Amino acid sequence: MSVYTLNLRVFWPLFTCMLTGLVVLHHVSDRLSPEPGPEPGHQPDSCSHSGPPVLVSLAKLLLAIALCCLFIRCCSTPPGRARKGTQGLPEVLPKSGLCRRELLEDYYNRWVRLSPHVVGHSKANVAKLIGDLVRAGRADIPPESSLAFRGDFLQVGSSYEEHKVGSPDCFDILIPLRLPRGLKLDPIHLWGEEEESKEDRVEEKEEEEEVMARKKEEAEWGLVPRCSLEVPPHDEWLRKHRAFADTFLRLHPPGSPGSGAGAKAYRLSPQSVLRWFYPAVQRCLTSVRYSYEQRCTLSLTLSDERLQLRLTPRSDYVCCHISMVIRLLPALPLGDGLYLVPLDAAASDTSSKASTKALEEKDLLRLHFPRQEQRLLGWLRGRAPQGSCHLKVLQLVKAIRDLGAQALDGQGVALWRSVLSSYVLKTAWLQLLLSTPPEAWEENHLVSRVEDLIRNLRDLLQKRAVAHLFLGGETSTRLLPESVVLPKLVKEVAAAAGSRGGLGCNLWAGIPPASLDLVSGRLAYAWTHLHRLIRLSRPQRRSAGLGRAGHRHCQHQEME
Repeated sequence: MSVYTLNLRVFWPLFTCMLTGLVVLHHVSDRLSPEPGPEPGHQPDSCSHSGPPVLVSLAKLLLAIALCCLFIRCCSTPPGRARKGTQGLPEVLPKSGLCRRELLEDYYNRWVRLSPHVVGHSKANVAKLIGDLVRAGRADIPPESSLAFRGDFLQVGSSYEEHKVGSPDCFDILIPLRLPRGLKLDPIHLWGEEEESKEDRVEEKEEEEEVMARKKEEAEWGLVPRCSLEVPPHDEWLRKHRAFADTFLRLHPPGSPGSGAGAKAYRLSPQSVLRWFYPAVQRCLTSVRYSYEQRCTLSLTLSDERLQLRLTPRSDYVCCHISMVIRLLPALPLGDGLYLVPLDAAASDTSSKASTKALEEKDLLRLHFPRQEQRLLGWLRGRAPQGSCHLKVLQLVKAIRDLGAQALDGQGVALWRSVLSSYVLKTAWLQLLLSTPPEAWEENHLVSRVEDLIRNLRDLLQKRAVAHLFLGGETSTRLLPESVVLPKLVKEVAAAAGSRGGLGCNLWAGIPPASLDLVSGRLAYAWTHLHRLIRLSRPQRRSAGLGRAGHRHCQHQEME
């Protein structure tokens, strides 16, 4: 629905001209009106005089001067200060911290902040549904030649880390799997530079020069390593369970990355795991669907090869009537809180589709650190002062990222989202949070901390690298507290990074420097012209702290 906005730069000059015209018209008409003659027998008073009184003329003159001054001031006012925002936002001056703080607070309270009741209610219903789902597929005894659910699940992502923006309608769940009894898989970590075969290299000379120049810039920062689960080819277990080997394992020839020079190896295929995972969840959903039939509808879909469970309420099962999407990610536990997730299901993968397709052929998985991240966030929560703004800073930077993408085309939005992904923003935010004292994150330093995080992101973009928090080598691991203990596999990966002469893992590896420069410039523009982007976005308030438009508002949200 379009909203009419009064243009003050046009209104005030027209209003001034209208009043000036009325004053001049009244003055001229008073001058031209005939004066009444003296009455018969009336003696003219020597003190009386013709024409309007002196005070009235002086008042008209002062009013005309005031109107002229108002007209000149309106015409000389800069466009950025002539009016306020359409949503009642305060006036923003480029160098006024107070006005910028009022702008951020107003935008945060209107469009970014989520209702604690709505978030808690949604998480409780998701936990109940997923709990019933994994219990239905749990195997009390390890299977002989297949995979199975372990019976628990892990809640990950911004919805559970309290920095979600937009709406509390999307949740990420890791579902640990149980391997067959007696099967032992050895994790083999592979680096991106080692994954390229001679057949995949470009043949044209110009493309080779571009690739070599890019690798030269990334000499100190390696690609994020992927892992592969490998089983020895002469293992006794394989000979007894050929069905599992034919279904879930893939034979790699000698000389493949990670294997010996003259030995072949069987590796767990992520595509096979995903093909097993979908019908397994479908069977479990069929067994629990009846108990939820009266309250909501459940549907299972595949989106970009990611399994999504959609929950649409029918009644007051979710009091705010929010339709939620639950992304289910199969995870293979490695111990010490470390999990491997197939690349297709990894939500934070920033590689291109072409490189992802090439990695699929090598049966690689992505490392996840849910226990270490939760322990670190809990330590930071206890370290922060009362009324800390550290979560609000991350939410506002995410909102600024979303505002900065509204004028880009499809390809530009994809690049913008891949470079400034939620995981990259969280990594830069954690590095800034760990390198500053706790008292610097008090509520009265909100604008300074948001500006510091944006400046930190721009510095990282100019350096062409953002170090992984746990795989970034000494640059990032030295910031971690003693309570966060890294698993043995992570230490081996860090040691491998040192042996390769690198400094750590770069989350932006493989992205052209020109693209990073464009994102850096766009980010600076979004922060400088934040008031204009907010005015142009005109977000529509949705129900229950950001549910579907047109649904009922939640009474708890209204009370807040």
